[in-house]
Amino acid sequence: MYTRKTTLACTLAAVSLACTMLSMFATAATSVAHATDLDISLFHETFSETFRGLLDVTPWGPSKWIAHTPWHGDFGDAAFVDPTPGFPFQTGPDGLKITVRKNPAGKWEGGLLSSVDEKDEGFLQAGGYFEARMKMPPGPGTWPAFWLVSHTDPEYHVEIDVVEYYGHGTSWYQTNLILWPKSKKPGSPGKQVTVSVPNNALVENFHTYGVEIRDDDIIYYLDRHEVRRVPTPPVAKTPMSILLNLAMGSGWPIDKTPNPSVLEVDYVKAFKRN
Repeated sequence: MYTRKTTLACTLAAVSLACTMLSMFATAATSVAHATDLDISLFHETFSETFRGLLDVTPWGPSKWIAHTPWHGDFGDAAFVDPTPGFPFQTGPDGLKITVRKNPAGKWEGGLLSSVDEKDEGFLQAGGYFEARMKMPPGPGTWPAFWLVSHTDPEYHVEIDVVEYYGHGTSWYQTNLILWPKSKKPGSPGKQVTVSVPNNALVENFHTYGVEIRDDDIIYYLDRHEVRRVPTPPVAKTPMSILLNLAMGSGWPIDKTPNPSVLEVDYVKAFKRN
């Protein structure tokens, strides 16, 4: 999300819905011939944030999280604001709530968390499995995302969008793999895949969104069931940081977005294979 897309490129057709909720999610893969389930017992935790206590966040660090992108780049139609008590982040027994709302001047404000600061200090991991459990906000115009970024390669920034949800699209979400060039050389246009889900399922219940970066493949998961697999480019094997946000717009109308809107997050975790 170094620069923002204003149109959607849905590269594969949506799959047919099955009879039950579980089978519907099982068939959500649009690019996997023989999808597999993730066995989390084969992994050990390397990073865990359950958001039950006081959130360790500052505008720019040092802290576990910072409230801006490390490269000083906002995006969307809501400004990412410095945290104040109760806004845009709230933590407690039910986890994290990220709120987007209008300020007294009528301008939208939202929240973003990054696991590294502008000095690249914080949590980074090369390879492994990354997962968040979230409940999406209802209503058009919302734009929550759970994503990974690496910018240690000399030629490219790497972006892996584990989930990008657009509030008007109540029966799908998007995954991305994008290489942003650091010079003026041509970059990757992105490899986008739309994952079909039962209508309103992502706003009615919590679901887990995960990605495993292997030496050969990058595998995306919904509720630990494989929904996409792509070859791993060499630059994606570099250390990745974690980002989590509730933005707005991405070129879609925001005039009917509920004020406020809330993204609920149960946890964010990272793993390595045993």
